[in-house]
Amino acid sequence: MTTTEVMDLQRTIGHLRQCIGSLREVYGDASAVRRLANDVDRLDIDAHDLSESPPRPTAGATAERVQVPDTPYDRSLWQGADDEGLGGNPHENT
Repeated sequence: MTTTEVMDLQRTIGHLRQCIGSLREVYGDASAVRRLANDVDRLDIDAHDLSESPPRPTAGATAERVQVPDTPYDRSLWQGADDEGLGGNPHENT
């Protein structure tokens, strides 16, 4: 997770805590409210663990960057090629 994602997650967990506090005022110490509070505690623990561990690299991702030149390609490379499924050049002799 990126720092932004972790911060969003922690902010959402905080909002859930506020909602559970409101539910506790309405329903008291009902078992469903206790379970929800327990779930949020577990989410908070997992979010904390994620924030302290480095993310795994995604499959196929490499740290190497490939430089793409800004210079135009040699036009002869494209001679006779179709334009992205739009058909061949109508001016070309077939």
